[in-house]
Amino acid sequence: MNDDLDERLRWLLAIALGSIIIGGTADLMMDKPATWLSFHVIFETLMVAGALVMATTLWLGWWRSAHSAVELRATLEAQREEREAWRASAEAALEGLGHAIDAQFRTWRLTPTESEIALMLLKGYGHKEIAALTGRSERTVRQHAGVVYDKAGISGRAELAAFFLNGLMLPSEERKAVSVA
Repeated sequence: MNDDLDERLRWLLAIALGSIIIGGTADLMMDKPATWLSFHVIFETLMVAGALVMATTLWLGWWRSAHSAVELRATLEAQREEREAWRASAEAALEGLGHAIDAQFRTWRLTPTESEIALMLLKGYGHKEIAALTGRSERTVRQHAGVVYDKAGISGRAELAAFFLNGLMLPSEERKAVSVA
């Protein structure tokens, strides 16, 4: 709807400026002034010239805006495609990480409840938050967390996170590690 309004406004301005240009020029021709240096002739000439300048300026602005809008749409589409590719890549990586975490939980022989608590601990939730989210008491959550730590052979939440994230290297860190070795 906004594009329709813009298009109508463009036509309205084009018609108005065209009328000033054509009407002023026709008036000057019909007047057949004896001298071109009279106030009336100079004023109408300036009006026609001003309308020509405004029409040209507006047309150039509209042309630049249209081309800029096309470039902007192309840039936005490219960014959308890049975002979608990133999202798909991240989802695949997270799915792989999720499978790896689940496999490790099975290796530790965690129960479904212990796995749920361990995953929430990995996500950074505190005991109170986990209790509220799962409908368990905080004491029960702490007991489950303790069992998870015992089965995993670790001492706490920080070691749990480190177990899964210790080998995770960002590409820049991988380059540094390779260059040092």
